[in-house]
Amino acid sequence: MSGYSLGIKELDELLGNIREGTNLMMIGPPMSRKDELLDAIVFNSQKSEDSTIIVSTREPGERVLGWFEDNGMDIQNADIGIVDCVTRTLGLGAADTDKIKRASSPVDLTGIGVKISQFFEEMLVKKQKKKIHLCINSLSTILMYSNIQTVFRFLHVFTGRVKAANGFGLYVVEDEMHDAQTIATLKQLFDGMIEIKAVGDAYTMRVVGMTSKPTPWFEYSIEGTKVSLKRT
Repeated sequence: MSGYSLGIKELDELLGNIREGTNLMMIGPPMSRKDELLDAIVFNSQKSEDSTIIVSTREPGERVLGWFEDNGMDIQNADIGIVDCVTRTLGLGAADTDKIKRASSPVDLTGIGVKISQFFEEMLVKKQKKKIHLCINSLSTILMYSNIQTVFRFLHVFTGRVKAANGFGLYVVEDEMHDAQTIATLKQLFDGMIEIKAVGDAYTMRVVGMTSKPTPWFEYSIEGTKVSLKRT
């Protein structure tokens, strides 16, 4: 079956197949568990024909892979690659591995781009994978170190690569860290959004731009790889 899914039953039923070449922004307030939501989406949508690149600006690559392994993914056979933007900022001289390629820091957009491109080449050309995910967690960290024009140009290249490869891109943004102009500029690059907001002590989500009207808001909870939704 062509297209992509979020691996979240209620949303997948409403959205149908997400068309190939789609780029989505996931935007929400801090502490809304976006990291876990992103990881769960990757975990639940990873099939044998899938490959995934995760750019991590918050966690070392080993810790990202460790979460997937702890939740039952066969890391050795899964086609998953991490661009680690953290380890070398800590002064640790860790070498690249099959699964982890290191950029010097979140400000090193050239280095990050080279590592993403290496994974694209390995997964799509050498391994002939049919599907590829590109996830960046998070754009907000990158924006702390670079101006919006530089980040826009960087993103324009890789959202274009996702489209050209019939892939699926998912990019995390902290809602309260940026001004309205920055968010409006970023939105130009995306086909839709996963919007998250706080309601009391809970968090709710909806998907905008993928169907003729937004999905309803759903309160969500995450336990390991399972995302449970309750319509609000």
